[in-house]
Amino acid sequence: MKPIRTFNVSPCLPERLEQLRSLAYNLYWTWNTEAIALFRRLDPQLWEQTNHNPVRLLGQIRQDRLLEAAADNGFLAQMERALAQFQEYCHPEQTWYQRVRGTTTKECIAYFSLEFGLSECLPIYSGGLGVLAGDHLKSASDLGLPLVGVGLLYQKGYFSQYLSAEGWQQERYPINDFYNLPLTLVTHPSGAEIRIVVPYPNRDVHARVWRLQVGRVPLYLLDTNIPVNSAYDQDITDYLYGGDVDLRIHQEMLLGIGGVKLLQALDLRPTVYHMNEGHSAFLSLERIRQLMSEAHLSYDEALQVVQASQVFTTHTPVPAGIDLFPADKIIYYVGHYIEAFNLSQQEFLSLGRMNPGAFQEPFSMANLAIHTASFVNGVSALHGEVSRQMFQGLWPNLPPTEVPITSITNGVHARSWVSEPLQYLLDIYLGPQWSEAAITDALWQRVDSIPDEELWRIHEICRYQLVMFVRSRLQRMLQSRSATAAELAQAAEALDPTALTIGFARRFATYKRATLFLRDIERLRRILLGSVPIKSSGKQHRPIVQFVIAGKAHPNDNPGKELIQEIIHFTRQEGMHHHIAFVPDYDMHVAKMMVAGCDVWLNTPLRPQEASGTSGMKAAMNGLPNLSILDGWWDEADYVQTGWAIGHGENYGDRHYQDQVEANALYERLERDVIPLFYERDENDIPRRWVQKMKAALSLNTPQFNTARMVRDYAHRGYFAASDRHFVLRENNYGAAKELAQWKERVLEHWYTIQILGVETSREHTLTVGEVLEVKAAIALGALEPRDVQVTLFQGRVNEAGLLEEACPTLMTLVRTTSDGRSIYTAQVSYESSGYQGIALQLLPRHAYLSHPYEMGLVLWA
Repeated sequence: MKPIRTFNVSPCLPERLEQLRSLAYNLYWTWNTEAIALFRRLDPQLWEQTNHNPVRLLGQIRQDRLLEAAADNGFLAQMERALAQFQEYCHPEQTWYQRVRGTTTKECIAYFSLEFGLSECLPIYSGGLGVLAGDHLKSASDLGLPLVGVGLLYQKGYFSQYLSAEGWQQERYPINDFYNLPLTLVTHPSGAEIRIVVPYPNRDVHARVWRLQVGRVPLYLLDTNIPVNSAYDQDITDYLYGGDVDLRIHQEMLLGIGGVKLLQALDLRPTVYHMNEGHSAFLSLERIRQLMSEAHLSYDEALQVVQASQVFTTHTPVPAGIDLFPADKIIYYVGHYIEAFNLSQQEFLSLGRMNPGAFQEPFSMANLAIHTASFVNGVSALHGEVSRQMFQGLWPNLPPTEVPITSITNGVHARSWVSEPLQYLLDIYLGPQWSEAAITDALWQRVDSIPDEELWRIHEICRYQLVMFVRSRLQRMLQSRSATAAELAQAAEALDPTALTIGFARRFATYKRATLFLRDIERLRRILLGSVPIKSSGKQHRPIVQFVIAGKAHPNDNPGKELIQEIIHFTRQEGMHHHIAFVPDYDMHVAKMMVAGCDVWLNTPLRPQEASGTSGMKAAMNGLPNLSILDGWWDEADYVQTGWAIGHGENYGDRHYQDQVEANALYERLERDVIPLFYERDENDIPRRWVQKMKAALSLNTPQFNTARMVRDYAHRGYFAASDRHFVLRENNYGAAKELAQWKERVLEHWYTIQILGVETSREHTLTVGEVLEVKAAIALGALEPRDVQVTLFQGRVNEAGLLEEACPTLMTLVRTTSDGRSIYTAQVSYESSGYQGIALQLLPRHAYLSHPYEMGLVLWA
């Protein structure tokens, strides 16, 4: 039956507990151990049943238990401690941002992402991209950054995973009850819902707005599941990564275009827009339209303002991972911007193409994001190199090393991922600042002062808790499909709380090679059953090994599902239930248990297809050594002191051979290094050398691969510069933007009339190391002026292909302009090493308002 009235019923909290409500509705509790312990203390069993959701916990808990807690002085004292920490966090004396940027800057950074991973009770994320976005918001809050998040609120979100009796992944989609989540519906002062309207073909789509408070940072989420919309449009925010191409475009229009309208409706005026992946890139179109309509700018002028203030982060290491849409779909869905911009269809479509003249090329959201951003980055140093090669076609006259895509290596939020007992230990020995401290901070030297015994015993507790958790999760899964008593008993004895435990948890995409460790079954069997010889002067252990594995395949990815099934079948057929456990329904809680309780973190991607790989960072923060292919973040970590490398980054070209070589390298590492080191114990049963590796993982990786460092990098390298450009270009009724647009038009008109008339050098053919080489260039700039160009001389070694390698740039100096209009530039260089060396000369546009010299894509070489 249909209700005639609806009500949002709130928990009835005793007056003394009323402040729990404000704590429950701020995601600060997700990284505050005191707050988590407080909610767990109310009802440990219900805390687990509600998937660690304090709002639902307070709504379902028995009233007599609340009254009992209100009279419990111990509980009230703990509540006061948690609330005091909360208040101190929300109202600090001074934040990092205020120290660096001051208190009067009217900045606002809008962070757009299709998914956010903040807590397991909010399943609006699928994996690493979303968890990274959630950690980004948490560290922005810690640092006091004036940031606001923008995303979508999914009714069913990403799927819950369970396995059939044959080990095949199945999906179920529990419905998110928004009124029992830490969400607040955003309303006008009158109480009416704030709604935004996004134009779609032949109709408007309406969306309401929900707010999630993440510490000091608000996250606004759009929801179309309201009666005013058609059934199809209500389902735009039904599933994350569900549906066909049309639904994906619908979602990305809502995120990008709707997100801009949302910020406007809330009277927020961002100075920086950060696109986390290309899903939100349509925001550029709406921003340009608004500037043209409201500030009466031309398309070119509006584009300067938009481009100057946008940042784009790509997480994709392969072209297949980029959203590509057919041109006719783009024209159908967002073609109304063509008329608004006064462009031709091909001019408009070139915003999303690598080659504007390739009329059959699909429209790439990544290309749109790059074309409309002034700062573009990959998410690890290696991924930056891959991205420069992947997008080089946007700058066809540049070598890959010069492509203006940089890298900011990902991180993880320390307080969210380090286990509770280890946090207490680090607080005692390092002080509470460790979670945000830079790698240069002297406190990291104090990690060595932590007694080996204390660190090891804490880790043993975490391993024991993981084993108990896995057994419980396996039993619950088996009970749900009416398994036999023998199967339940077998699950109750899975894993050994004292054995070397290797963790592998991630998305089950084929390039991640989850089954690489199964390559040689007999060799693996010997490893698992403890046949690897070891030496130990202390207590003797049988060196058995076990794997804890978790992860989901996309619902449409059958090859990924086959990898899961292969692991399940091996476990059953080889009788390895005690040594290999696949934990179903991987989520943030499973991840937290695994990165704390495993001993080694395994990662076996096909290099260089792992853009970053943040799960290994979470493990390292818990003192786990990594055992990984040199890909993503691990390629730039100290993989000698803090773990082990599998191979040396080779690429053999033959996938079958690559897998064989790297599987053998994995077995070698386990047999020769990992297992002997773990089981080498002293008379107190402490693996001293292993603990030293754990300490190195803590002291070297925690500060380096931390979102505190990452967000500071984004601020210094991306946000502050983009925000400054925003303020400059909008001054005096956008005078600077208009000047820049006119200057670009003039440079484009005359660029290809420039002539490099000659380059002279003081020596020909031979030089000695250290000898000064004088270089003079004569350039005819035509209608342009010397101030419009930048002339750079590159020097470097000439490789076997006849190209300069590791070229070093030197700006050339204008010394005079001749009567016939030639501009004479000079520079002096010298070589520090012998061999076959060379020089190259490059011309680029130059203007004070350009974000970087390659912004226009114009390059001339001598």
